[in-house]
Amino acid sequence: MEYKSFLIKYGEIGLKGKNRYKFEDALIQQIYTALKPVEGNFSVEKQHGRIYVETEGYFDYEDTVEALKRVFGIVMICPMLRFAERDFETIAARTVQFMQDVYGTEERSFKVFTRRIDKSYPGTSESISAELGGRILETCPNLRVDVHHPEISLNVEIRNEGTGIYSVLIPGPGGMPVGTNGKAMLLLSGGIDSPVAGYMIAKRGVMLEATYFHAPPYTSERAKQKVVDLAREVARYAGPVTLHIVNFTDIQLYIYEKCPHEELTIIMRRYMMRIAERLAGRSKCMALITGESIGQVASQTVPSLVSTNEVCTLPVFRPLIGFDKQEIIERAVQIGTYETSIEPYEDCCTIFVAKHPVTKPDAERIRKSELKLSEKIDEMVEEAIRTEERIRCTAE
Repeated sequence: MEYKSFLIKYGEIGLKGKNRYKFEDALIQQIYTALKPVEGNFSVEKQHGRIYVETEGYFDYEDTVEALKRVFGIVMICPMLRFAERDFETIAARTVQFMQDVYGTEERSFKVFTRRIDKSYPGTSESISAELGGRILETCPNLRVDVHHPEISLNVEIRNEGTGIYSVLIPGPGGMPVGTNGKAMLLLSGGIDSPVAGYMIAKRGVMLEATYFHAPPYTSERAKQKVVDLAREVARYAGPVTLHIVNFTDIQLYIYEKCPHEELTIIMRRYMMRIAERLAGRSKCMALITGESIGQVASQTVPSLVSTNEVCTLPVFRPLIGFDKQEIIERAVQIGTYETSIEPYEDCCTIFVAKHPVTKPDAERIRKSELKLSEKIDEMVEEAIRTEERIRCTAE
């Protein structure tokens, strides 16, 4: 069976009432973006609560499905046979041919589900399903009816504009179309957690930018490239991601020189958040995103997170906050970022780790330690922001 059409089913968008069309339009735009690198000519149309992807000429079916499976907002992808005719004999003939083409001589059970969107169409949905099922049984001896637990759910939709037939349902990622819920800044490292955090927030319709803190010569150019690769992998789902690369070496060395070593991690983290927030403000981002999970490392205990939050005015989204490491790894494998994340190139957070980092930082003591940086730190932060490098990361 050569499919030329795909029915796109969405979930939450259907609950948006009078604003639903805005979310549908955003979903259509994201579908076009996802299909741009796929070989083939595509069009996307919206008809009475249905979205269809239509193809013209040759196209790569597998690549098309894979691209659609990465579009947030899609709940189900249904390869579909569509035709303009609505008379019952044509529908019956095309339905029987569909079952023969798709299932051949396989021994399978089936049930027909008919939807008459045009309620003036003769007969009832049940009577049409029964008649179509009878025609299939007459022609396909390998198939049998099972109305309770069918292996094949054959869907026939009779609409004003024509008829559609489908039986395969391919799960999409769900969520909301990217761009429908503003923009946020992801603190992206080379680890497992932060790409997953970005994915999860993008799934709620949030556009992403990202900040990476680079520490040459302590971190290599390959470590930097690893983060660029991760940003591109996240962009497969979230759309193009602008990556801000900040040279953090001088700031880290200055903190290392002036502050107690057990407080290095938390103070460096606070300055990362300050800089990321500045970059977020320039890009009109409305929140920060981190991959932190309670208790995973010293800087992610509850007292440490409170200390980090103290320097932020924007909300900080932590979608992994209640996940354990294995759950995060499983999600990273699922979205395809895990193999890149475990490449052996360290980021700046792992280079300057104290032997015994504080796990319950005292807010007053941390603020006093930061006063030791007052001579140069503001100037160094401004320089780091001024010399940031930007890379636009797109799916490859």
